[in-house]
Amino acid sequence: MAASNTPSPVGSTDFDPRSGSLIERALFNHRAIVVLLCALVTALLGWQATRLQLNASFEKTIPAEHRYIRNFLAHQGELSGLGNAVRIAVANPQGSIYDAKYLETLRQLSDEVFLVPGVARNQMKSLWTPTTRWVGVTEEGLEGGPVIPDGYDGSAKSLEQLRANIARSGEIGQLVALVAKSSVIYVPLLAHDADGRALDYTAFAQRIEALRTKYEVQGVRIHVTGFAKIVGDLIDGVRAVLGFFALAVAIATAMVFWYTRCVRSTLLVVAASLVAVVWQLGLLPALGYALDPYSILVPFLVFAIGMSHGAQKMNGIMQDVGRGLPKLVAARFTFRRLFLAGLTALLADAVGFAVLLVIDIQVIRELAIAASIGVAVLIFTNLILLPILLSYTGVSARAAQRSLRAEAADAAGAGKQPLWAFLDRYTQRRHATLAIVVALLLGALGFAASTQLKIGDLDPGAPELRADSRYNRDVAFVNAAYGASSDVLAVMVTAPEGQCSQVETLNKVDALEWQLRQLDGVESTNSLALLNRRVLAGLNEGSPKWYEFLPNQDMLNTVTAGAPRGLYNDACSLLTLSVYLRDHKAETLARVVEHVEAFAAANDTDEVKFLLAAGSAGIEAATNIVVKDAWRTMLALVYAAVALLAFVTFRSWRAVVVAILPLVLTSVLAEALMVALGMGVKVATLPVIALGVGIGVDYALYILSVTLAQLREGRSLSESYYRALLFTGKVVMLTGVTLAIGVITWVASPIKFQADMGLLLAFMFLWNMLGALVLLPALAHFLLKRSPPVAEDSAAFYGALKARS
Repeated sequence: MAASNTPSPVGSTDFDPRSGSLIERALFNHRAIVVLLCALVTALLGWQATRLQLNASFEKTIPAEHRYIRNFLAHQGELSGLGNAVRIAVANPQGSIYDAKYLETLRQLSDEVFLVPGVARNQMKSLWTPTTRWVGVTEEGLEGGPVIPDGYDGSAKSLEQLRANIARSGEIGQLVALVAKSSVIYVPLLAHDADGRALDYTAFAQRIEALRTKYEVQGVRIHVTGFAKIVGDLIDGVRAVLGFFALAVAIATAMVFWYTRCVRSTLLVVAASLVAVVWQLGLLPALGYALDPYSILVPFLVFAIGMSHGAQKMNGIMQDVGRGLPKLVAARFTFRRLFLAGLTALLADAVGFAVLLVIDIQVIRELAIAASIGVAVLIFTNLILLPILLSYTGVSARAAQRSLRAEAADAAGAGKQPLWAFLDRYTQRRHATLAIVVALLLGALGFAASTQLKIGDLDPGAPELRADSRYNRDVAFVNAAYGASSDVLAVMVTAPEGQCSQVETLNKVDALEWQLRQLDGVESTNSLALLNRRVLAGLNEGSPKWYEFLPNQDMLNTVTAGAPRGLYNDACSLLTLSVYLRDHKAETLARVVEHVEAFAAANDTDEVKFLLAAGSAGIEAATNIVVKDAWRTMLALVYAAVALLAFVTFRSWRAVVVAILPLVLTSVLAEALMVALGMGVKVATLPVIALGVGIGVDYALYILSVTLAQLREGRSLSESYYRALLFTGKVVMLTGVTLAIGVITWVASPIKFQADMGLLLAFMFLWNMLGALVLLPALAHFLLKRSPPVAEDSAAFYGALKARS
């Protein structure tokens, strides 16, 4: 090895192109072919990316294999709109619904909604649909008919008759507001149209918004709630997401240029990361996938990971050029030193995404597939294409010399830079002990806080949107006007065909219904048993003394014959007990589900069974259960896979512990942050918890790979870690800060879950960076050992790197 302060330059004529691994020779000895192939793939996939659709699916957000959902799907055709539905509340700000002009506007709107593609027309309900009926008791017995009276002409007499019909219909609090200032158009949706095409939520939401605009100028106020409207608002917010993505690219470009002062290398790093995004977006439609609001963050994550790895490659080449190596040789040496660490890090990222496939929710699985595709293409664009491009363009000579200032100062005996000297202290026992003690205290406090982390939504309305968003204001209006939220949990009661109205069955339904009404969070219920109570009281002049469940089979059969089909199916083998909840918070759903499960265990027979769950709240309850079961399993799989990859790379269990423990601390503190931010573990947040582990290990792998290489050369931990800081530590710090700044801008997003994810990701980026710079050397002090000593000077260090190359 050379012993001079600067290693001897290696000219192109001195370099053997047949050296290096088979992969290196295949790539760098055929550079032009590799660049040409990548250009062709980029053009093809760029065209494919123009075909990418942004859409969502209600069915993809639910756990299709959970027993609750299987129960729901098995009886979906017999349930009256207890799945995906939209509620359109039409209010009269100038008076009540008993106004001829208002009712005419309502009729026109109802007719137009009826014709909107995707509407399950046979289940749609409003005051104007013939399925909305009243039942009353007269001197001649039971009578009934449509709520809108025959011969309705808008006259005062017709309006008075309508008022009486509504009072007898039981729709007050359902289709009609408690104070009769608004009424609801209930719109169940189809998953697919007659041609088998999935419902286009973007088009549906736009059509509803167009109707809102059209009819509000006629003097009414329209409020819309339901999954389809949430998705529509999220898709509208994607435009803002694209703006934040562009801002993140600009920030990353500015930060990298500030660090390098080299235009060509900065543009190449950004371009390689953007090429990876183009490849990913182009592969999705080619494989039959679309992008939905829940996976809209994936392109940014791919770009962020690409910037992290690209900056490492650029930094290595820049330093080698500064030492006098030709650009091609510098690119090949950097490829040799960092390809394995980069590949391991990307595989860890891919594993972090891939373990999401174990979660039985299709939208998360598609997110995992999209992200895994993105990470896979980074292997080509940032580990292979970028070094090859830099081997052509090189870097600015001034920037290359600037990248070696710290090394030159160290070699000249000027001492370590203050920041590097400060970080190097954590390789010493005193500071290492202090860092570990502080980490243990933070971990203990974080774990105590994380025990309060809830599953599911913690707020009423749509937590994906801002509390003051139009959608959540609409939800607040509906909840206040109708005395109950639109969150419905339906219990399905199965019985032999034709026996749903048996005394024993309805008596059990009546008992469960009474018990549920006593639970906190339950606003009201509705069932065939409750209808029997109401009819019995009505047949006895409305006397509350007769508001009882009468165990008379003939009476029950009579009431059942005239009951709405929403309470039982045509074969009289399925009853529906609808439970109207105050909200869909996790604790509310868990309370109701636990009670129904206990009741079913005590009262199910071979012929009659109480099954969960239908309705929006029932489906969300099943989703919460799946998320809860998958949460810890997913984290365990991520850590196991990352640990295995680290062990394969380093061949040392001690190194694995050093790399993994900082990630564990970040995970615990991130969960504590979620508690502080009022975020629950759900479909929108679950992936980020796993991604923090896969992405965070990148920093540790780059620093640890150089540190271990120096320890094996016989250098002390202090010297080895300092060399790692000079070689990769600066870029770790750069990417950590840059990415945190990029995502923290998301706090201004109109989509709340994106703003929350921005805070969470920024926190993870920074803490993973700090863990790699502070906690990693502290743990290494106690766990890592050096090999027998050798000479320790800068020239020997870089000479050794070349010799191994």
